[in-house]
Amino acid sequence: MSKVMQRKADAKRETNETKILVSVNIEGTGESNIQTGVGFFDHMLEQIAKHANIDLNIKVDGDLHVDEHHTVEDVGITLGEVLLKALGDKKGIQRYGFYVPMDESIALCVIDLGGRFHLNFKAKFKRNNVGEFPTELTEEFFRGLASG
Repeated sequence: MSKVMQRKADAKRETNETKILVSVNIEGTGESNIQTGVGFFDHMLEQIAKHANIDLNIKVDGDLHVDEHHTVEDVGITLGEVLLKALGDKKGIQRYGFYVPMDESIALCVIDLGGRFHLNFKAKFKRNNVGEFPTELTEEFFRGLASG
């Protein structure tokens, strides 16, 4: 019986504004424990874990008394670092994917793990906030994720 390699990683990021712990298991089951303090952001991160079928744990102590910006951006950076670390040499990774419409939305997201970060973000939002999550921070999250 062959043993499946577990691609796991974790990271800690501390700045003047945030303390973040992130762990991921690429060969997970979609389980997550997300605690950023920003409800809708937690929900979206849980959806990433669920639909990517990865295990994802994120714990954040951020300066939410100021705003959500540092928390959202720094989670993106740390999650990007952890995913890259977990994928290791990227052996067996397919370079192509797909996209799916959900409810009233569709998004095209292309990820290339070639080592050069770039973000081309063209989303437009009809609302400034979803719950307490400022939609303008969506781009900051993905920019952080790409640069991580």
